[in-house]
Amino acid sequence: MRNISSLSRLTTTVTRSTSQIPRTQSCLYWRHISSSSSTRSTAATPNTDSTVSALEPPPAGGHLPSITSSALLKHTREQSLKTPGILWADAELDEARGASSLSFATTGRETRKMNMYQAIRDALSTALSTDDSAIVFGEDVAFGGVFRCTHGLAEEYGRERVFNTPLTEQGVVGFGIGYASMGSKLGDSTLGGRGMGGTAIAEIQFADYIWPAFDQLLNEASKFRYRSGGQFNVGGLTVRCPTMAVGHGGLYHSQSPEGFFMGVGGLKVVIPRSPLQAKGLLLSAIRDPNPVVFMEPKILYRSAVEQVPTSDYTLPLGRAEILTTGSDLTVVTYGTSVYRCEQAIHLLTHPPQGSGIERTVKDALGDWRRGTGKNMSSSPSIELVDLRTILPYDLPLVLRSLSKTHRLLIVHEGPTTGGVGMQIAGDVVSGLALTTREENSIGEDMRRMRKEAFLGLEAPVKVIGGWDTPGVALQYEKFYIPDEVRILDGMLELLAY
Repeated sequence: MRNISSLSRLTTTVTRSTSQIPRTQSCLYWRHISSSSSTRSTAATPNTDSTVSALEPPPAGGHLPSITSSALLKHTREQSLKTPGILWADAELDEARGASSLSFATTGRETRKMNMYQAIRDALSTALSTDDSAIVFGEDVAFGGVFRCTHGLAEEYGRERVFNTPLTEQGVVGFGIGYASMGSKLGDSTLGGRGMGGTAIAEIQFADYIWPAFDQLLNEASKFRYRSGGQFNVGGLTVRCPTMAVGHGGLYHSQSPEGFFMGVGGLKVVIPRSPLQAKGLLLSAIRDPNPVVFMEPKILYRSAVEQVPTSDYTLPLGRAEILTTGSDLTVVTYGTSVYRCEQAIHLLTHPPQGSGIERTVKDALGDWRRGTGKNMSSSPSIELVDLRTILPYDLPLVLRSLSKTHRLLIVHEGPTTGGVGMQIAGDVVSGLALTTREENSIGEDMRRMRKEAFLGLEAPVKVIGGWDTPGVALQYEKFYIPDEVRILDGMLELLAY
């Protein structure tokens, strides 16, 4: 192993101040931040057109233009209908008609261009129209919600099924637990197909406000089936909440709390990356026999646009997806960070000519080529993995990828300490992710995969997340969120190790 590289020689140590600035980062990242600060200072000069542009705040909807052109989005009907793992609700009917699922998917279905809030609205409408016991409720949802995800649903399905609640998150989730356990007398439904309980789709207006409901989720929803010996359940409960930073949210509208749920057995946590994923995963969450917290990256509500099937379909929970295949480094992420990682990979393979980034990339890749015996013209290939389901996450896929690349980088917006990345890193190096029962069900293959992945590591597992500060400070949000330059730093560090 190479312990000294051009990247490590560039590393600058920074002492924490009262604002909890991070301990270490490479000069590449600090040059980027300094450049941004310098640009903002220059732009502060009055009476110029560029000043007005520079001082304009991000749009209220949280639009991030770089996402709209992402190659990871399904921009055509054909791409959309061939999404891996997609399961059509009427697949059995297709088989009865004698049509193969693939041929019918590409010839007999339609897609529509949607952003993510429209796709979520479409999923909620599908749930309400196919399950008479389904109800949607939360603060301001009757008039469409602050992000318009429930727009028009109250008028379409009635205010007894789509309605506002008082401003009490504990009450919202508590009511959802009660409804999911006791059921509904609306219509002649089978109550979600679970044999008991109704389908409760609750909305917490922002993930930042989920904390008053944490007791209900931890001590009630997650334990309901277990403590009753399987006699009762609240599998019909789904809790939606907008999450992650949007560019101007400050302390109480930018948090990523998914890491706090990692130890809550009996609960599932899902975070989609795009409109198509959001619709399929949300319908799976609503129909899953377990309570699910469904977190929606709010900057993607309008930024992410793709072709989404208009049919009823689901995508599997608990299954990660490999977005780009590679053999030199595995990057695991989810939500908005998927696009930051995509941009970082582009910087790695196409650094701006004549820039400090190009020189740093060239030096680090020189170390990587010499350390691995690669020829001087070769470039590293990166395997990008979207977890999608955070709890339980797809450990077998991570291990399979790691056994091929031997290097692992985990990226997310949430705090690093106690976060999702640290959990995955610990699972990889300790092999303690699965219970004894799960170990027995998987057998020797999983134990072998763990051993091979750990012994095959060619660099330490690295986590890039939010800093351990009291929150996402409004003035320093750009600094707090892992951006493409900070992620590039991490990739170069692991490749040159």
